[in-house]
Amino acid sequence: MSAERATTATGLVRFGTPTARWIIAGTALGSGVAFLDGTVVNIALPAISAEFHASLAALQWTVNAYLVMLSALLLLGGSLGDHYGRRRVYVIGLAGFTGASLLCGLAPNTASLIAARAVQGVGAALLVPGSLSIIAASFDHRDRGQAIGAWSGLAGVSTALGPFLGGWLIEAASWRLIFLINVPLAGAAIAIALRHVPESRAHDKRPLDLKGAAFVTVALAALSFAAINHAGRGGVAAAVAGVTAFVVFIVIESRNPHAMMPLALFKNAQFSGGNLVTLTVYAALSGSLFLVVLQLQRTLHYSPLEAGAATVPFTLLMLTLSPLSGRVASRIGARLPMTVGPLFVAASLVLFSVVRAGSSYVGRVLPAVGCMGLGMAITVAPLTAAVLADIDDEFTGIASGINNAVSRFAGLLAVAALPALAGINARVSLDQGLHEGYATAMRICAGACAVGAAIAFGTIRKTARATGASS
Repeated sequence: MSAERATTATGLVRFGTPTARWIIAGTALGSGVAFLDGTVVNIALPAISAEFHASLAALQWTVNAYLVMLSALLLLGGSLGDHYGRRRVYVIGLAGFTGASLLCGLAPNTASLIAARAVQGVGAALLVPGSLSIIAASFDHRDRGQAIGAWSGLAGVSTALGPFLGGWLIEAASWRLIFLINVPLAGAAIAIALRHVPESRAHDKRPLDLKGAAFVTVALAALSFAAINHAGRGGVAAAVAGVTAFVVFIVIESRNPHAMMPLALFKNAQFSGGNLVTLTVYAALSGSLFLVVLQLQRTLHYSPLEAGAATVPFTLLMLTLSPLSGRVASRIGARLPMTVGPLFVAASLVLFSVVRAGSSYVGRVLPAVGCMGLGMAITVAPLTAAVLADIDDEFTGIASGINNAVSRFAGLLAVAALPALAGINARVSLDQGLHEGYATAMRICAGACAVGAAIAFGTIRKTARATGASS
Protein backbone atom coordinates (compact mmCIF):
# COMPACT_ATOMS: atom_id res chain seq x y z
CA MET A 1 0.00 0.00 0.00
CA SER A 2 1.34 3.44 -0.88
CA ALA A 3 2.25 6.01 1.69
CA GLU A 4 -0.65 8.16 0.46
CA ARG A 5 -3.10 5.42 1.43
CA ALA A 6 -1.56 4.71 4.83
CA THR A 7 -3.61 7.42 6.54
CA THR A 8 -6.36 9.83 5.61
CA ALA A 9 -6.06 13.62 5.64
CA THR A 10 -7.30 13.60 9.25
CA GLY A 11 -4.66 11.08 10.32
CA LEU A 12 -6.99 8.10 10.51
CA VAL A 13 -5.40 4.73 9.74
CA ARG A 14 -6.13 2.64 6.65
CA PHE A 15 -6.51 -1.11 6.99
CA GLY A 16 -3.57 -3.21 5.78
CA THR A 17 -0.84 -0.75 6.77
CA PRO A 18 1.87 -1.64 9.33
CA THR A 19 0.33 0.82 11.79
CA ALA A 20 -3.06 -0.84 11.37
CA ARG A 21 -1.60 -4.26 12.07
CA TRP A 22 0.09 -3.02 15.23
CA ILE A 23 -3.10 -1.36 16.49
CA ILE A 24 -5.15 -4.51 15.91
CA ALA A 25 -2.46 -6.69 17.47
CA GLY A 26 -2.15 -4.49 20.57
CA THR A 27 -5.88 -4.16 21.20
CA ALA A 28 -6.72 -7.79 20.39
CA LEU A 29 -3.92 -9.06 22.64
CA GLY A 30 -5.05 -6.92 25.56
CA SER A 31 -8.75 -7.68 25.28
CA GLY A 32 -7.91 -11.30 24.46
CA VAL A 33 -6.16 -11.63 27.83
CA ALA A 34 -9.35 -10.49 29.57
CA PHE A 35 -11.51 -12.84 27.48
CA LEU A 36 -9.05 -15.67 28.11
CA ASP A 37 -9.27 -15.08 31.84
CA GLY A 38 -13.05 -15.22 31.67
CA THR A 39 -13.03 -18.67 30.06
CA VAL A 40 -10.33 -20.42 32.08
CA VAL A 41 -11.18 -19.56 35.68
CA ASN A 42 -14.10 -22.02 35.84
CA ILE A 43 -11.75 -24.81 34.79
CA ALA A 44 -9.47 -23.95 37.72
CA LEU A 45 -12.14 -23.90 40.43
CA PRO A 46 -11.83 -27.56 41.52
CA ALA A 47 -8.04 -27.21 41.78
CA ILE A 48 -8.43 -24.00 43.80
CA SER A 49 -10.95 -25.75 46.05
CA ALA A 50 -8.57 -28.68 46.59
CA GLU A 51 -5.56 -26.50 47.48
CA PHE A 52 -7.39 -24.08 49.78
CA HIS A 53 -10.11 -26.48 51.02
CA ALA A 54 -12.55 -23.86 49.74
CA SER A 55 -16.32 -24.16 49.97
CA LEU A 56 -18.62 -23.58 47.02
CA ALA A 57 -19.34 -20.10 48.40
CA ALA A 58 -15.64 -19.22 48.19
CA LEU A 59 -15.58 -20.42 44.59
CA GLN A 60 -18.64 -18.31 43.81
CA TRP A 61 -16.80 -15.26 45.12
CA THR A 62 -13.72 -16.15 43.10
CA VAL A 63 -15.89 -15.68 40.01
CA ASN A 64 -18.14 -12.89 41.25
CA ALA A 65 -15.52 -10.57 42.75
CA TYR A 66 -14.33 -10.06 39.18
CA LEU A 67 -17.85 -9.78 37.72
CA VAL A 68 -19.07 -7.26 40.32
CA MET A 69 -16.36 -4.75 39.41
CA LEU A 70 -16.52 -5.41 35.69
CA SER A 71 -20.32 -5.14 35.51
CA ALA A 72 -20.49 -2.01 37.65
CA LEU A 73 -17.61 -0.08 36.06
CA LEU A 74 -17.80 -1.13 32.40
CA LEU A 75 -19.76 1.95 31.30
CA LEU A 76 -17.63 4.27 33.42
CA GLY A 77 -14.48 2.74 31.89
CA GLY A 78 -15.60 3.76 28.41
CA SER A 79 -16.32 7.31 29.59
CA LEU A 80 -12.92 7.59 31.26
CA GLY A 81 -11.27 6.76 27.93
CA ASP A 82 -13.29 9.45 26.17
CA HIS A 83 -12.20 12.00 28.77
CA TYR A 84 -8.59 11.23 29.54
CA GLY A 85 -7.44 9.44 26.42
CA ARG A 86 -8.43 6.00 25.16
CA ARG A 87 -4.89 4.69 24.91
CA ARG A 88 -3.98 6.03 28.36
CA VAL A 89 -6.97 4.44 30.09
CA TYR A 90 -6.49 1.21 28.11
CA VAL A 91 -2.86 0.97 29.24
CA ILE A 92 -3.79 1.77 32.84
CA GLY A 93 -6.42 -0.96 32.71
CA LEU A 94 -3.88 -3.42 31.31
CA ALA A 95 -1.35 -2.50 33.99
CA GLY A 96 -3.94 -2.98 36.74
CA PHE A 97 -5.09 -6.25 35.25
CA THR A 98 -1.49 -7.47 35.00
CA GLY A 99 -0.66 -6.58 38.59
CA ALA A 100 -3.84 -8.20 39.84
CA SER A 101 -3.11 -11.34 37.79
CA LEU A 102 0.26 -11.59 39.49
CA LEU A 103 -1.42 -11.29 42.89
CA CYS A 104 -3.94 -13.99 41.90
CA GLY A 105 -1.13 -16.32 40.89
CA LEU A 106 0.68 -15.76 44.20
CA ALA A 107 -2.41 -15.75 46.46
CA PRO A 108 -1.79 -17.65 49.72
CA ASN A 109 -5.49 -18.15 50.51
CA THR A 110 -8.98 -17.65 49.13
CA ALA A 111 -9.44 -14.20 50.72
CA SER A 112 -6.34 -12.89 48.94
CA LEU A 113 -7.43 -14.49 45.68
CA ILE A 114 -10.90 -12.98 45.87
CA ALA A 115 -9.48 -9.50 46.58
CA ALA A 116 -7.08 -9.78 43.64
CA ARG A 117 -9.92 -10.92 41.40
CA ALA A 118 -11.83 -7.76 42.30
CA VAL A 119 -8.85 -5.66 41.21
CA GLN A 120 -8.72 -7.68 38.00
CA GLY A 121 -12.33 -6.69 37.37
CA VAL A 122 -11.48 -3.01 37.72
CA GLY A 123 -8.66 -3.39 35.21
CA ALA A 124 -10.90 -5.27 32.79
CA ALA A 125 -13.57 -2.55 33.05
CA LEU A 126 -10.99 -0.08 31.74
CA LEU A 127 -9.38 -2.19 29.02
CA VAL A 128 -12.38 -4.05 27.52
CA PRO A 129 -14.32 -0.99 26.28
CA GLY A 130 -11.03 0.78 25.52
CA SER A 131 -9.81 -1.83 23.06
CA LEU A 132 -12.79 -1.49 20.74
CA SER A 133 -13.08 2.29 21.10
CA ILE A 134 -9.42 2.64 20.08
CA ILE A 135 -10.13 0.82 16.83
CA ALA A 136 -13.28 2.86 16.19
CA ALA A 137 -11.38 6.11 16.77
CA SER A 138 -8.19 5.15 14.89
CA PHE A 139 -9.43 3.69 11.60
CA ASP A 140 -10.92 5.41 8.60
CA HIS A 141 -14.66 4.81 8.39
CA ARG A 142 -14.23 2.85 5.16
CA ASP A 143 -12.02 0.29 6.94
CA ARG A 144 -13.58 0.31 10.40
CA GLY A 145 -15.79 -2.72 9.88
CA GLN A 146 -12.88 -4.74 8.50
CA ALA A 147 -10.68 -3.71 11.43
CA ILE A 148 -13.35 -4.63 13.97
CA GLY A 149 -13.80 -7.98 12.22
CA ALA A 150 -10.07 -8.69 12.47
CA TRP A 151 -10.08 -7.67 16.14
CA SER A 152 -13.11 -9.89 16.83
CA GLY A 153 -11.52 -12.85 15.08
CA LEU A 154 -8.29 -12.61 17.05
CA ALA A 155 -10.15 -12.12 20.33
CA GLY A 156 -12.34 -15.10 19.41
CA VAL A 157 -9.27 -17.28 19.03
CA SER A 158 -8.28 -16.52 22.61
CA THR A 159 -11.78 -17.38 23.77
CA ALA A 160 -11.70 -20.68 21.88
CA LEU A 161 -8.25 -21.64 23.16
CA GLY A 162 -8.93 -20.55 26.73
CA PRO A 163 -10.51 -23.70 28.22
CA PHE A 164 -8.05 -26.02 26.47
CA LEU A 165 -4.98 -23.93 27.36
CA GLY A 166 -6.19 -23.43 30.92
CA GLY A 167 -6.80 -27.13 31.40
CA TRP A 168 -3.35 -27.97 30.07
CA LEU A 169 -1.63 -25.44 32.36
CA ILE A 170 -3.51 -26.68 35.43
CA GLU A 171 -2.79 -30.31 34.67
CA ALA A 172 0.86 -29.75 33.69
CA ALA A 173 1.77 -27.47 36.58
CA SER A 174 -0.71 -25.49 38.68
CA TRP A 175 -3.90 -23.44 38.53
CA ARG A 176 -1.72 -20.44 39.37
CA LEU A 177 -0.32 -20.42 35.84
CA ILE A 178 -3.68 -19.42 34.35
CA PHE A 179 -3.17 -16.07 36.07
CA LEU A 180 0.60 -15.78 35.77
CA ILE A 181 0.47 -16.29 32.00
CA ASN A 182 -1.40 -12.99 31.78
CA VAL A 183 1.69 -11.09 32.93
CA PRO A 184 3.90 -11.49 29.81
CA LEU A 185 0.92 -11.32 27.45
CA ALA A 186 -0.45 -8.12 28.95
CA GLY A 187 3.06 -6.71 29.20
CA ALA A 188 3.49 -7.20 25.46
CA ALA A 189 0.12 -5.51 24.83
CA ILE A 190 1.22 -2.51 26.93
CA ALA A 191 4.47 -2.21 24.99
CA ILE A 192 2.67 -2.33 21.64
CA ALA A 193 0.06 0.20 22.75
CA LEU A 194 2.61 2.71 24.02
CA ARG A 195 4.72 2.46 20.87
CA HIS A 196 2.17 2.05 18.07
CA VAL A 197 -1.36 3.02 19.17
CA PRO A 198 -2.32 6.69 18.61
CA GLU A 199 -3.97 8.61 21.43
CA SER A 200 -7.53 9.85 20.97
CA ARG A 201 -10.26 11.54 22.97
CA ALA A 202 -13.92 12.30 22.42
CA HIS A 203 -14.66 15.78 21.06
CA ASP A 204 -17.98 15.94 22.90
CA LYS A 205 -17.18 14.62 26.37
CA ARG A 206 -19.99 13.50 28.66
CA PRO A 207 -19.44 14.35 32.36
CA LEU A 208 -18.41 11.34 34.40
CA ASP A 209 -21.18 9.69 36.40
CA LEU A 210 -19.10 8.87 39.47
CA LYS A 211 -22.03 8.78 41.89
CA GLY A 212 -23.90 6.33 39.71
CA ALA A 213 -20.84 4.11 39.42
CA ALA A 214 -20.31 4.12 43.19
CA PHE A 215 -23.88 3.17 44.07
CA VAL A 216 -24.24 0.47 41.43
CA THR A 217 -20.97 -1.08 42.62
CA VAL A 218 -22.26 -1.19 46.21
CA ALA A 219 -25.59 -2.58 45.00
CA LEU A 220 -24.06 -5.41 42.98
CA ALA A 221 -21.58 -6.37 45.70
CA ALA A 222 -24.22 -6.38 48.43
CA LEU A 223 -26.78 -8.31 46.38
CA SER A 224 -24.14 -10.86 45.41
CA PHE A 225 -23.20 -11.29 49.09
CA ALA A 226 -26.86 -11.70 50.02
CA ALA A 227 -27.44 -14.37 47.37
CA ILE A 228 -24.34 -16.37 48.25
CA ASN A 229 -24.75 -16.01 52.04
CA HIS A 230 -28.55 -16.03 52.17
CA ALA A 231 -28.64 -18.45 55.08
CA GLY A 232 -25.69 -16.99 56.96
CA ARG A 233 -24.94 -13.97 59.08
CA GLY A 234 -25.49 -10.65 57.32
CA GLY A 235 -27.46 -12.04 54.40
CA VAL A 236 -30.65 -10.07 55.13
CA ALA A 237 -28.75 -6.87 55.93
CA ALA A 238 -26.77 -7.19 52.69
CA ALA A 239 -29.97 -7.68 50.70
CA VAL A 240 -31.51 -4.53 52.23
CA ALA A 241 -28.32 -2.56 51.59
CA GLY A 242 -28.13 -3.82 48.00
CA VAL A 243 -31.74 -2.99 47.17
CA THR A 244 -31.39 0.44 48.79
CA ALA A 245 -28.20 1.20 46.86
CA PHE A 246 -29.82 0.09 43.62
CA VAL A 247 -32.86 2.32 44.20
CA VAL A 248 -30.53 5.26 44.88
CA PHE A 249 -28.65 4.41 41.66
CA ILE A 250 -31.91 4.50 39.67
CA VAL A 251 -32.81 7.87 41.23
CA ILE A 252 -29.37 9.27 40.36
CA GLU A 253 -29.64 8.03 36.78
CA SER A 254 -33.14 9.49 36.39
CA ARG A 255 -31.96 12.96 37.46
CA ASN A 256 -28.57 13.07 35.76
CA PRO A 257 -28.71 14.43 32.18
CA HIS A 258 -25.38 12.70 31.55
CA ALA A 259 -26.16 9.38 33.26
CA MET A 260 -23.94 6.45 32.35
CA MET A 261 -27.18 4.44 31.96
CA PRO A 262 -29.80 6.81 30.48
CA LEU A 263 -33.14 5.42 31.65
CA ALA A 264 -34.93 6.97 28.68
CA LEU A 265 -33.46 4.23 26.50
CA PHE A 266 -35.58 1.68 28.33
CA LYS A 267 -38.76 3.38 27.12
CA ASN A 268 -37.97 1.70 23.82
CA ALA A 269 -39.80 -1.64 24.03
CA GLN A 270 -37.38 -3.47 21.73
CA PHE A 271 -34.32 -2.20 23.61
CA SER A 272 -35.83 -3.26 26.93
CA GLY A 273 -36.98 -6.59 25.51
CA GLY A 274 -33.59 -7.31 23.98
CA ASN A 275 -31.87 -6.61 27.28
CA LEU A 276 -34.32 -8.86 29.13
CA VAL A 277 -33.48 -11.62 26.67
CA THR A 278 -29.80 -10.92 27.32
CA LEU A 279 -30.39 -11.11 31.06
CA THR A 280 -32.26 -14.43 31.00
CA VAL A 281 -30.15 -16.23 28.39
CA TYR A 282 -26.76 -15.11 29.67
CA ALA A 283 -27.78 -15.86 33.25
CA ALA A 284 -28.67 -19.40 32.17
CA LEU A 285 -25.45 -19.72 30.18
CA SER A 286 -23.13 -18.44 32.91
CA GLY A 287 -24.83 -20.24 35.76
CA SER A 288 -24.95 -23.56 33.95
CA LEU A 289 -21.35 -23.45 32.74
CA PHE A 290 -20.19 -22.60 36.27
CA LEU A 291 -21.73 -25.85 37.52
CA VAL A 292 -21.18 -28.01 34.43
CA VAL A 293 -17.40 -27.64 34.59
CA LEU A 294 -17.49 -28.56 38.28
CA GLN A 295 -19.71 -31.56 37.49
CA LEU A 296 -17.33 -32.79 34.79
CA GLN A 297 -14.32 -32.67 37.09
CA ARG A 298 -15.76 -33.70 40.44
CA THR A 299 -18.51 -36.16 39.45
CA LEU A 300 -17.32 -37.53 36.10
CA HIS A 301 -13.66 -37.26 37.20
CA TYR A 302 -12.44 -35.40 34.12
CA SER A 303 -8.96 -33.95 34.33
CA PRO A 304 -8.73 -30.13 33.93
CA LEU A 305 -7.49 -30.65 30.36
CA GLU A 306 -10.38 -32.98 29.54
CA ALA A 307 -12.90 -30.58 31.09
CA GLY A 308 -11.48 -27.69 29.08
CA ALA A 309 -11.47 -29.66 25.85
CA ALA A 310 -15.04 -30.85 26.48
CA THR A 311 -16.43 -27.34 26.00
CA VAL A 312 -14.33 -26.39 22.94
CA PRO A 313 -17.07 -27.47 20.45
CA PHE A 314 -19.34 -24.83 22.00
CA THR A 315 -16.89 -22.03 21.19
CA LEU A 316 -16.08 -23.37 17.73
CA LEU A 317 -19.76 -23.44 16.82
CA MET A 318 -20.13 -19.88 18.06
CA LEU A 319 -17.18 -18.66 16.01
CA THR A 320 -18.13 -20.42 12.80
CA LEU A 321 -21.93 -20.02 12.79
CA SER A 322 -22.48 -16.57 14.35
CA PRO A 323 -21.59 -14.66 11.14
CA LEU A 324 -24.05 -16.81 9.17
CA SER A 325 -26.71 -16.25 11.80
CA GLY A 326 -26.18 -12.50 11.52
CA ARG A 327 -26.60 -12.59 7.74
CA VAL A 328 -29.78 -14.66 8.00
CA ALA A 329 -31.22 -12.32 10.63
CA SER A 330 -30.51 -9.30 8.42
CA ARG A 331 -32.81 -10.89 5.81
CA ILE A 332 -35.62 -12.38 7.89
CA GLY A 333 -35.40 -10.19 11.00
CA ALA A 334 -34.15 -10.93 14.49
CA ARG A 335 -37.41 -12.13 16.05
CA LEU A 336 -37.36 -15.73 14.78
CA PRO A 337 -33.69 -16.54 15.56
CA MET A 338 -33.97 -14.83 18.94
CA THR A 339 -36.96 -17.06 19.72
CA VAL A 340 -35.55 -20.31 18.33
CA GLY A 341 -31.99 -19.88 19.63
CA PRO A 342 -32.85 -19.74 23.35
CA LEU A 343 -35.08 -22.80 22.91
CA PHE A 344 -32.07 -24.73 21.59
CA VAL A 345 -30.08 -23.56 24.63
CA ALA A 346 -32.97 -24.67 26.89
CA ALA A 347 -32.89 -28.10 25.25
CA SER A 348 -29.14 -28.31 25.81
CA LEU A 349 -29.62 -27.60 29.50
CA VAL A 350 -32.18 -30.39 29.77
CA LEU A 351 -29.53 -32.65 28.23
CA PHE A 352 -26.94 -31.38 30.71
CA SER A 353 -29.31 -32.14 33.61
CA VAL A 354 -28.92 -35.88 32.99
CA VAL A 355 -25.12 -35.78 32.90
CA ARG A 356 -24.09 -37.75 35.97
CA ALA A 357 -21.45 -40.19 37.17
CA GLY A 358 -20.78 -42.75 34.45
CA SER A 359 -22.12 -40.62 31.59
CA SER A 360 -20.07 -40.91 28.41
CA TYR A 361 -18.78 -37.83 26.61
CA VAL A 362 -20.11 -38.80 23.17
CA GLY A 363 -23.45 -40.05 24.44
CA ARG A 364 -24.35 -37.35 26.98
CA VAL A 365 -21.90 -34.43 27.19
CA LEU A 366 -21.17 -33.73 23.52
CA PRO A 367 -24.84 -33.53 22.42
CA ALA A 368 -25.50 -31.01 25.21
CA VAL A 369 -22.41 -28.94 24.36
CA GLY A 370 -23.24 -28.98 20.65
CA CYS A 371 -26.87 -28.03 21.19
CA MET A 372 -25.83 -25.15 23.44
CA GLY A 373 -23.27 -23.90 20.91
CA LEU A 374 -25.85 -24.04 18.11
CA GLY A 375 -28.43 -22.20 20.21
CA MET A 376 -26.06 -19.40 21.20
CA ALA A 377 -24.76 -19.08 17.62
CA ILE A 378 -28.36 -18.57 16.44
CA THR A 379 -29.06 -16.05 19.20
CA VAL A 380 -26.07 -13.79 19.80
CA ALA A 381 -25.58 -11.80 16.58
CA PRO A 382 -29.32 -11.09 16.03
CA LEU A 383 -29.68 -10.20 19.72
CA THR A 384 -26.90 -7.61 19.69
CA ALA A 385 -28.16 -6.07 16.47
CA ALA A 386 -31.80 -6.03 17.59
CA VAL A 387 -30.90 -4.17 20.78
CA LEU A 388 -29.39 -1.38 18.64
CA ALA A 389 -31.87 -1.48 15.74
CA ASP A 390 -34.25 1.14 17.15
CA ILE A 391 -31.71 3.39 18.89
CA ASP A 392 -30.60 6.79 17.57
CA ASP A 393 -27.04 6.83 16.26
CA GLU A 394 -25.81 9.19 18.99
CA PHE A 395 -26.76 6.63 21.66
CA THR A 396 -25.58 3.42 19.99
CA GLY A 397 -22.30 3.37 21.91
CA ILE A 398 -24.05 3.76 25.26
CA ALA A 399 -26.75 1.26 24.29
CA SER A 400 -24.12 -1.30 23.26
CA GLY A 401 -22.27 -0.74 26.54
CA ILE A 402 -25.46 -1.23 28.54
CA ASN A 403 -26.17 -4.50 26.75
CA ASN A 404 -22.61 -5.66 27.43
CA ALA A 405 -22.96 -4.72 31.10
CA VAL A 406 -26.31 -6.56 31.32
CA SER A 407 -24.68 -9.74 30.02
CA ARG A 408 -21.97 -9.47 32.71
CA PHE A 409 -24.56 -8.72 35.39
CA ALA A 410 -26.51 -11.78 34.28
CA GLY A 411 -23.46 -13.95 34.90
CA LEU A 412 -22.91 -12.34 38.29
CA LEU A 413 -26.53 -12.88 39.29
CA ALA A 414 -26.60 -16.49 38.16
CA VAL A 415 -23.37 -17.56 39.85
CA ALA A 416 -24.53 -15.91 43.08
CA ALA A 417 -28.16 -17.05 43.16
CA LEU A 418 -28.42 -20.29 41.17
CA PRO A 419 -26.94 -22.65 43.80
CA ALA A 420 -29.34 -21.34 46.43
CA LEU A 421 -32.33 -21.58 44.08
CA ALA A 422 -31.39 -25.16 43.24
CA GLY A 423 -31.03 -26.18 46.88
CA ILE A 424 -27.23 -26.42 46.78
CA ASN A 425 -25.67 -25.63 50.15
CA ALA A 426 -22.74 -23.36 49.31
CA ARG A 427 -21.19 -23.78 52.75
CA VAL A 428 -20.66 -27.53 52.55
CA SER A 429 -18.07 -29.43 50.54
CA LEU A 430 -18.05 -28.97 46.78
CA ASP A 431 -18.93 -32.62 46.06
CA GLN A 432 -21.85 -32.70 48.47
CA GLY A 433 -23.25 -29.45 47.14
CA LEU A 434 -23.17 -30.61 43.53
CA HIS A 435 -24.86 -33.90 44.42
CA GLU A 436 -27.72 -32.04 46.07
CA GLY A 437 -28.86 -29.77 43.29
CA TYR A 438 -26.98 -29.97 39.99
CA ALA A 439 -29.88 -31.38 37.93
CA THR A 440 -32.32 -28.90 39.47
CA ALA A 441 -29.99 -26.04 38.61
CA MET A 442 -29.85 -27.12 34.96
CA ARG A 443 -33.65 -27.26 34.79
CA ILE A 444 -33.91 -23.77 36.29
CA CYS A 445 -31.52 -22.48 33.63
CA ALA A 446 -33.56 -24.22 30.92
CA GLY A 447 -36.65 -22.43 32.22
CA ALA A 448 -34.85 -19.08 32.13
CA CYS A 449 -33.98 -19.65 28.46
CA ALA A 450 -37.59 -20.51 27.66
CA VAL A 451 -38.64 -17.26 29.30
CA GLY A 452 -36.06 -15.46 27.16
CA ALA A 453 -37.53 -17.00 24.02
CA ALA A 454 -41.02 -15.84 25.02
CA ILE A 455 -39.77 -12.30 25.68
CA ALA A 456 -38.07 -12.20 22.28
CA PHE A 457 -41.23 -13.39 20.53
CA GLY A 458 -43.28 -10.71 22.28
CA THR A 459 -40.96 -7.70 22.05
CA ILE A 460 -38.69 -7.96 19.00
CA ARG A 461 -40.25 -6.29 15.98
CA LYS A 462 -37.69 -4.40 13.92
CA THR A 463 -35.25 -6.09 11.61
CA ALA A 464 -31.68 -5.88 12.88
CA ARG A 465 -29.58 -3.27 11.09
CA ALA A 466 -26.21 -4.82 11.76
CA THR A 467 -24.65 -7.92 13.17
CA GLY A 468 -22.18 -8.43 15.95
CA ALA A 469 -21.53 -10.51 19.01
CA SER A 470 -22.00 -9.56 22.58
CA SER A 471 -18.87 -10.23 24.42
